[in-house]
Amino acid sequence: MKSPKVVTSAAAGIVVLGLGLSACGGGDDDGGNGGGSGKFDAGSTAVVNASDHKGGVLKMAQPDDFESLDPANIYYAYGLNFVRIFSRTLMTYASKPGAEGSKMVPDLAEAPGTPSDGSKTWTYKLKRGIKYEDGTEVKAKDIKYAVARTFDRSVLHNGPSYFPQLLAADGYKGPFKDKNLDSFKAVETPDDYTVVFKLKAPFSEFDQVVGFSGQTAPVQQAKDTGVRYGMHPISTGPYKLQGDYTPKKGGTWVRNTNWDPATDPNRKQLPDKIEVQAGLKAEEIDSRLQNGSVQIDLPGSGVQAAARQQILTNPKLKANADNPLAGFHWYVPINTKNIPNLECRKAIVYAADRSAMYRAYGGEVGGQVSTSIQPPAVAGREQGTDYYTKADPNYTGDPAQAKAALAKCGKPNGFSTTMIFRSDRPKEKATAEALKQSLDKVGIKLELKGYPSGTYTNEQLGAPKFVAKEKVGLGTYGWAPDWNTGYGYLQPISDGKAIVDTGNANPEELDDPTINKMWNDVVSIQDPAGRAKVYNEIDAKIREQAAILPNVYAKSLLYRPTNLTNVYFHAGYGMYDYANLGVTG
Repeated sequence: MKSPKVVTSAAAGIVVLGLGLSACGGGDDDGGNGGGSGKFDAGSTAVVNASDHKGGVLKMAQPDDFESLDPANIYYAYGLNFVRIFSRTLMTYASKPGAEGSKMVPDLAEAPGTPSDGSKTWTYKLKRGIKYEDGTEVKAKDIKYAVARTFDRSVLHNGPSYFPQLLAADGYKGPFKDKNLDSFKAVETPDDYTVVFKLKAPFSEFDQVVGFSGQTAPVQQAKDTGVRYGMHPISTGPYKLQGDYTPKKGGTWVRNTNWDPATDPNRKQLPDKIEVQAGLKAEEIDSRLQNGSVQIDLPGSGVQAAARQQILTNPKLKANADNPLAGFHWYVPINTKNIPNLECRKAIVYAADRSAMYRAYGGEVGGQVSTSIQPPAVAGREQGTDYYTKADPNYTGDPAQAKAALAKCGKPNGFSTTMIFRSDRPKEKATAEALKQSLDKVGIKLELKGYPSGTYTNEQLGAPKFVAKEKVGLGTYGWAPDWNTGYGYLQPISDGKAIVDTGNANPEELDDPTINKMWNDVVSIQDPAGRAKVYNEIDAKIREQAAILPNVYAKSLLYRPTNLTNVYFHAGYGMYDYANLGVTG
C-alpha cells in the first residue's frame, strides 16, 4: 500500500502510504473504551473521545489531491482509508483500535470466502438488501463488473494489479474494450448473491486481496463513466458525494439515506457533512489542526517540523497527539534499469548518510532506522542483516566502502543520476537533500526534481516510460502492507510480474529471475510459517541486490483536535480510521 501518499504523505504508501500493522504506545487509563482525551499517545491503542453525537461538519484537508476517487483506481493508503465513507467491498479491515484493525472481516459478504479446488476457487455470498445511493440493490454482477474493470490499466492506471496477476483470465482486456461481460470467465455469478472467483493457482490469502483495496466495490455497468467515474462514484456507504468532486479544490459528502447501518458494523454516520479541501500547504494544515478549524490531515503521515516542535514542547498540545509506529517503511528505490550495475547501486547504499535521512523524518518521533524491507509489525518478519553498515554502526555513511564499490563498477570518480521526490512533502524534500549531500562526498551527483503527490506514483516514479526518459535513478517512496503478511508487503514492490506501465509499485523495476521464481512457488505453501520463511529470504535478496535503500520505519506524530470524536489509530491503514469519526460543536 502506498504510503499515506506517501501512499499517502511521504508515502499511501500508502501511500501510502497510504500503508495491516500493529500500533505501539500507551493505552487509555480506562482500558481502551474511550474517554482517553488528554493523554499523549492514547489514540495509538484505544478510542479517544468516544461519542455517538450526530451532527456537525467534519473537515479534512490535504496538500495536493487524491490520485482518484474511483475506489478501484487508488493505491495510496489514505485514499483507500477515505473512500470507505462511501464505498463497501466484499471484505474490509475491522474498524477497531490496536492489532484487531489489521484483520479482515466481512463487509458486503456474509462471511469470509469459501475456498475449494485446493484454494483455486473462492466463493462469496452477498448480504441482501444493500443499496446504492439511488435505492437500487447491489447484485453479484456489479462486483463481477467492478473486478473486470481492473484489467484495463489505460482507464484504471493507479490501483493494485492483483486480479490480472491471480485470476484465470489471461488475454482479457476489460469491459471498456469488450462490453460483453460474459467474456470475463474468471468471475462467475450463478445467482444475484453469489460471486465465484477462478484463480490460475492456489492462493490462500485471497480474502485479503478482495478486502484491502476498493477493487471489489460494486459498480453498475450502465452508470460507469470510465475515467470520469472518480468525479462522482456511486455510494454504497454512509455518505454520498454532493455534486461532483472538483480536482485540486475538493468536495462535500452528505448522508446517504439508502445506507443501512444494520448491514454495516464497520462504519458510523455521525457528521452531517464531510468536507475535503485540497491544495493547502502542509504547514497551513498543521496550523488549522491546532486551532480546530480542520480536524484531519488526510495524508495521515504526521505534522511537519515546526508543528512537531510546538506539540512536543507544549503539554496541552502534546496531550492531544499520538505517536504510533505507523507500519510504513519510508525507503529509497534504486532503479535497476538506469543503474544496472550492482556495485554502483551498492555504492549509493554505502555512501548514504541514513542518520541524516532519519532526522529528516523527525528523528525518534519520526521512526526507527530500518534494516529489513518489511516493517516490524508484518507477521513473521525477521529483523534481517543490514549488509551495508557493518563498519558504519551509526548509519552516517561509509565513504571508503562506497569508493571501493565505485571502482568495482568502473566509475571510480562517481557518476550522475536523477532523484525525484514529492514536492508537497517537506520530509521527502529534506530526505532527498540529505542523500544528495552524502553522495556528493564520493562523487555521485544527484539532480533533484520534485513532483506533486497526486501524480507522483502514477505519472512519474510509478511510470517506467517516464523513469526511462528522464533517467531517474532514485526516488523517495513509502510502503505499507496491502495486508499483514510478507506477500502483502513485498510482492507488489519486488515481483517482476507486478511491474505495470502506470501506478507501478516496483519503481526499482526489480525483475530478478530467482526472486520471481520464489514468488511463483511460495503461493503453493499452505503453512503461514513456511510462507513467512520464504518472504524473509526474498527480503534479504532485495537488499543483496541493493534495489532498495532502507531508511525509516515510520512513526507518525498525529494531532487530534479536541472537537474530534471516536479517534483511534487504525492498524490496517497506518493512520486514524476515517470511516468512524465525529465532531462536536
